[in-house]
Amino acid sequence: MRVFSVGPGGAQELGSCPTTLPEHGFLWLALDRAELEADTSGWQQRVLTLTGITLVDLHISDLINAHLPSRYDYTDSYDLLVFRRLATAGTTAPPSQSGQRGGPPVLRRIDTSPVGFALFDRLLLSVHPTGCGVLAQHATRLLAAGGADHRPALARSLPANAAELMLRLTSLMVDAYLDLRRELSRQLDHWQTELLHPRTRFSQWDRLLQARMALHQLDEICEDQRNAIQAWMTGMEPATDKGAKREQEMLKLRARDVIEHIERVVHHVRRLEHNAETTVQMHFSVQGNRTNDIMRTLTVLTAIFLPLNLITGIFGMNFDSIPLLHSQRGFWWALAAMGTVAVALVLVFWRKRYLERSSERSGDNKGP
Repeated sequence: MRVFSVGPGGAQELGSCPTTLPEHGFLWLALDRAELEADTSGWQQRVLTLTGITLVDLHISDLINAHLPSRYDYTDSYDLLVFRRLATAGTTAPPSQSGQRGGPPVLRRIDTSPVGFALFDRLLLSVHPTGCGVLAQHATRLLAAGGADHRPALARSLPANAAELMLRLTSLMVDAYLDLRRELSRQLDHWQTELLHPRTRFSQWDRLLQARMALHQLDEICEDQRNAIQAWMTGMEPATDKGAKREQEMLKLRARDVIEHIERVVHHVRRLEHNAETTVQMHFSVQGNRTNDIMRTLTVLTAIFLPLNLITGIFGMNFDSIPLLHSQRGFWWALAAMGTVAVALVLVFWRKRYLERSSERSGDNKGP
């Protein structure tokens, strides 16, 4: 458990959960999921003491559920937002099993874990998985901006209310997805290089399928995140006074920024999916052209040797009166005739460009 008091004078971390809200500003309670699950009624009572509002049991179940997708719910007194953060684990295949030039890419399994937010007017209760990097990163930033030796420029970067702090935490989570794009691009670039290499014998179809499944999973995760933030922003009650309107506009601005970042991730993921599908289609097109080249070469060779087989078949007939059969030079005349026919057919097929590779023909068509 970590408790932070954030106000106009700065931000500080408290040693324990207070019984009252600060006179100015708001309170941030950051819990591990295991802490909330171990003492559900105790934390319900602490929230009731601080705000006078009881957390619904169903929402408590949502906060401790490690498999819940990103979603938004609300009551008359508070909002509930569940947002899945990124946690990845990578494995590398041994070079002896990869069979690929330059070694295989590091395959990342996209693993996510939900972070739950219960948003009150002057209290933010966030439930994180154990060892959450988002919590540690933003807590360090918050204390640096509002510590005892804080500078005015950093103090102005403190969140003005609990809702803004929640949006900042979700923005950090989305930034991790933005950073993941470079790694996914590097993986897909590796597969594209392997698939389009002219001498490749690609056999890593299972890993390519895993990469495409990861892209589909990431697309679904981002879609749920966007729907949750959009629903929270739509559910805002219209403000009445001028100050509240400005504060609400700033919150909507931050929410739209988070949605824009999510849409950037979705756009990149779909572009990678399209590139992967195009590369696979090009791979099979190249393999088809290569097969056509092989079949054309075999057909040409068959056409060359077919007349030779005809000549040898004629001279192999069981007749006594075949021209040149009893001549001492008949064998050499037959060989000369077969050689002449073979050379003539080779020249004809070479002239018609049946004995060239597809790459050589395409290279002749290129300009200087």
